[in-house]
This record gives sequence, structure tokens and C-alpha cells, in this order.
Amino acid sequence: MNPPRALFVDYPLGHTAGRPGQPDEQLKIVGEALRLLHTETGSGAIRQIALSWPEPWKSGARDRDHSRTIRLDAPQYERAADRLAHE
Repeated sequence: MNPPRALFVDYPLGHTAGRPGQPDEQLKIVGEALRLLHTETGSGAIRQIALSWPEPWKSGARDRDHSRTIRLDAPQYERAADRLAHE
């Protein structure tokens, strides 16, 4: 099932509403998304906004090591204080 309407922002994951510290850009993205909701009446409409992330991010994301650690049954804590707080 397709979403009713969607605005595609070609930014890294977590930044789909714009870059941090860029309120004008964020308002542009949110405004365009709201405009899309108002103007598109059919389901499945996907529009891309003409913005680009200032530096290449896709190649860096692909080059990272995405291996996962082994999943254990016992809880794992980042800090000893976290373990103590849990206990």
C-alpha cells in the first residue's frame, strides 16, 4: 500500500526536515510538505524537493562497516552506572 502523499528529501536519515541550524530550509521543507497535502488529492503521490545536502553523504554511508554485534540474552550496558541504576 502506497502512502497517500509523500515529500522526498534526499538527505541523510534523521534529517528529513532539514539540516540542524537552518530554520529557513526547515520551513521550506515543512511548507512544501503541507502544500503537497493540500494540492495532491490522489493516493501514492511522491514529490521530490529540489534541495541537496551540501557534502556527499551517500558514499560515506555505504562505506561504513554495518556489521552488527552478537545479540546476547543478558542485558548489555554502556556504562557501569547504567547497570547499577537498572539493578
